[in-house]
Amino acid sequence: MKLKKLLTIAALSGFTMLSASASAFFGSSDDNLRLGYLVKQPEEPWFQTEWSFAEKAGEQYGFEVIKMAVPDGEKTLNAIDTLAASGAKGFVICTPDPKLGPAIMAKANSYGLKVVTVDDQFLNAKGEPMADVPLVMMAASEIGYRQGTELYAEMQKRGWDASQTGVMAITADELDTARRRVDGSIKALQEAGFPTDQIYRVPTKSNDIPGALDAANSLLVQYPTVKQWMVVGMNDNTVLGGVRATEGQGFAAEKVIGIGINGVDAVNELAKSSATGFYGSLLPSPDVHGFKSIESLYHWVKDDVQPQKFVEVTDVVLITRDNFRDELEKKGL
Repeated sequence: MKLKKLLTIAALSGFTMLSASASAFFGSSDDNLRLGYLVKQPEEPWFQTEWSFAEKAGEQYGFEVIKMAVPDGEKTLNAIDTLAASGAKGFVICTPDPKLGPAIMAKANSYGLKVVTVDDQFLNAKGEPMADVPLVMMAASEIGYRQGTELYAEMQKRGWDASQTGVMAITADELDTARRRVDGSIKALQEAGFPTDQIYRVPTKSNDIPGALDAANSLLVQYPTVKQWMVVGMNDNTVLGGVRATEGQGFAAEKVIGIGINGVDAVNELAKSSATGFYGSLLPSPDVHGFKSIESLYHWVKDDVQPQKFVEVTDVVLITRDNFRDELEKKGL
């Protein structure tokens, strides 16, 4: 009867469970510690790598990882029900929507489940960060600063005249992570000596290629005398949108330098046979995120050691056409 009940719950929840073994739910002893790892886009290599390294932590410390896909709010809350029914003691989650934070915590607290967030921070009803929930994520300002540093270095390598160069900074200031990344990049460029009055900020309606393309096109027509562009954005896709806009307005690839953030969304671009204005991307460490987040959850559950409220991961590598295959392989992507 117990098995039937659990199967019914699982079926109703509508989640995708990709555990290494069905014993995580039904066949393990009550003494075996189980922890969940919930991600919003399980098809993405980033999250598959997080899962893989979460399992390595499980092998090291002797707990089972219940891997679940939570692409929307309903599946997220149903997954928490299922985790509780399986006897899990807590979970790591990359939420499909930061505004689900209060609902996720209410549901988790009702079952006594401990929660660690990864990659995206929960927001409360006022849209403010829920700083009391432990978080492991990229160090936004530092990674943005690295983006600006690498852009300036490549500009110097190409021998560009700064007086004829513009910086297209595609912004989404309503998102804290996006704002801090772009601000960090601009700060690096300014500190390197790039003219502040030639850094042009333009807001995008969405952090994807179409949104950034529209924003960039509106900016380019305002500055027709700029001879070459550096493109800044919060992720690969915003930078790719900016690069596409320069292509559409006649800029040759050698007159554009775009460096994204995330790496995994840049693979197709970097694999093209001929160079484009998209020079490279800063590849973070999903392996570190996956291991550290669930390791801290394990110690919280097992040893009552409170996790740090905010762990910033600064380990990134610049991938370009020359090295991206090797660097992706190193991280299991």
